[in-house]
This record gives sequence, C-alpha cells and structure tokens, in this order.
Amino acid sequence: MSATVAVAGASGYAGGELLRLLAAHPDLEVRTVTAHQNAGQPLGALQPHLHSLAHLELQPTSPETLAGHDVVLLALPHGASGALGAELPGEVLVADCGADHRLTDAAAWEQYYGGAYAGAWTYGLPELMLAGGSMQRAALAGARRIAVPGCNVTAVTLGLAPGIRAGVIEADDLVAVLAVGTSGAGRSLKPHLLASEITGSAAAYQVGGAHRHVPEIVQNLTAAGGRDVTVSFTPVLVPMARGILATSTARLAAGASTADVRAVWEGAYADEPFVRLLPEGVFPRSGDTTGANTVLVGLAVDERAGRVVAVSAIDNLVKGTAGAAIQSVNLALGLPETTGLAVDGVAP
Repeated sequence: MSATVAVAGASGYAGGELLRLLAAHPDLEVRTVTAHQNAGQPLGALQPHLHSLAHLELQPTSPETLAGHDVVLLALPHGASGALGAELPGEVLVADCGADHRLTDAAAWEQYYGGAYAGAWTYGLPELMLAGGSMQRAALAGARRIAVPGCNVTAVTLGLAPGIRAGVIEADDLVAVLAVGTSGAGRSLKPHLLASEITGSAAAYQVGGAHRHVPEIVQNLTAAGGRDVTVSFTPVLVPMARGILATSTARLAAGASTADVRAVWEGAYADEPFVRLLPEGVFPRSGDTTGANTVLVGLAVDERAGRVVAVSAIDNLVKGTAGAAIQSVNLALGLPETTGLAVDGVAP
C-alpha cells in the first residue's frame, strides 16, 4: 500500500520538483498540496508541467490540512517550518526542505538566520561520512523528522568529505567557489533575477563568509572528522535555471600523494548509487546532472600549489533539494534508497 503524502509550498520551485519526482514514485501517493498566497488555485495553473497532478487544488498551509498523511514534505521559506513542524503528530514522517532544522548549534542559527531556533532534526544526507567510519545513512532508518541539506552544502560536502575523513587533506583552509543557477533563489519576483539582469552576466553574492550555508558546511565536515574547519565560500549567480558547479580546494596533507588522494575518493564512493567519481582528468558539467539525483565529482591534485581540487556538480532542485528529501524518506520508510529517483540526466 502506498504511503500518503502532503506537500506544503507546492507552488514554488522546490515544491514543484518534489511533485515531479513523487508523480513517478511507486510507493508514495500525493494526496494534498498546499500554498499560501496561491491557495484556492488549481495546481495546474501554477505548475503546468505537472499534468498528472494538475487536478489537485492548492489548500491553505496549516497543521490541520497536513495532518492525517503518512508523509509531509515542507518546501517553505526559512523560518516557516519550525512552528508548523512542531504542530504535526509525532508519528507523521516530516521532511523539511528549508533550513529551520539543519543546524545543531543554536548560536550559529542566531548568527546566520535569526529568529527562534527550532532545534535540529535527523540530517538528510545519507552519503555524509562520519568520523570513525560510519555513515549518516544509518541515522535515517526509521526517522520521523528529517532536515534536508542546503543545495550548496551538498555539493561542497560531498566534494571534500572523503579527504577530510581519511586525513589526506587539511580542514583548516578550505576554499569553495560555486556557479549557481537562479532557481536556488526561489520563485519570488526579485529584480536581480530578471532576465534582463542575469542574462549574459555573472555576479558573486553574500561574499566574505556571509552566506547562510557556511555553518552547515563546517558542521558536516567537522562531523566527517575535520578539526578547526574553516571554509571561504563564494557563490556566483550565473545565467542558468538550475544546477551547481562547485570548485572546492584544500591543502594536501603532509605525506599524502596524488595516488593516495585518488584511492580515497574511489573507495568512498565506489558503492554509492548517486555519487560518481569521474575518471582521472575528467570534470563534470552542471548540465550533466539536470533532472537526476546524482553528484558528479572530478578530482585533481595541484602539486605546485599543494592543493587538492574537487569539482562537484549537482542539480540544485533534485539532489540539492527534492531528490535528497525523497531519498531520505525512502530510507526512513524502509524502502530501497533509489526508489523513484533517476541517475540519468536530461540533455541537451
């Protein structure tokens, strides 16, 4: 029997991507979709590409509307999920695609987000390597509250975590520069995202450690075994609708060789269904992951600079958000992790 699902924030980009993936999921059945300003409209008017779900009407987002489902997926603005999640029954499986429950440090929440700290939920990045050899995947089995990672965080974390855990790179001088598609900023009208502003241009934003994903990256790489983790993180908005290409570098640890580095990443991802280490000398394009729940990683050692370079590509709306949520829900429900999720992208 299929588990019943409600999606809150169904009129946005993340909500629409959740619904696109759920429509093909054999064990999850979408029963309810909700919105705020768009409540009362047919889903097809806001998400015209979702033909199989177009008949659903957007309901108001409230605990009463969401309760009574087996699974609730929250695709809401930051700060909106905490109070709502607290009012849902404990037996309901809730996955939050926003930031409200990602950080374990209340002080970091206050510094980067502000407002009431809602507490940390089980972190929804199965591939996160933990110090000592365990994986975050095990914590998701049977979970009832899941915090879906940030999209940029996923790209940087999975690019660097193998080397951190194995000790072949140093964690105290990490640098990450990301090319980010505009859908990561959400669907709300913003002047700097107008076609006339973004087409033919690229712009760095939240430079100098100001981006809200910084503490989450530090949290993950510390969990992977990093000591005194610091990361200089610079996202760059580029004229593409979706996708992230993250170039992350770290100092090569004393005594580590190029062969050691390659062997570490190969061993880390050999059995991962959604993470692929590309052949030596090959680096991913962001478009190679479009529509897929995959992470593609290219790896090099810059011997002159003494740094390891990991280039990782994801679709920010799939592995960066909706796909990560469904992958984690699969694990929580005891389903095969890959159910309903594609590894093949869309081209051109």
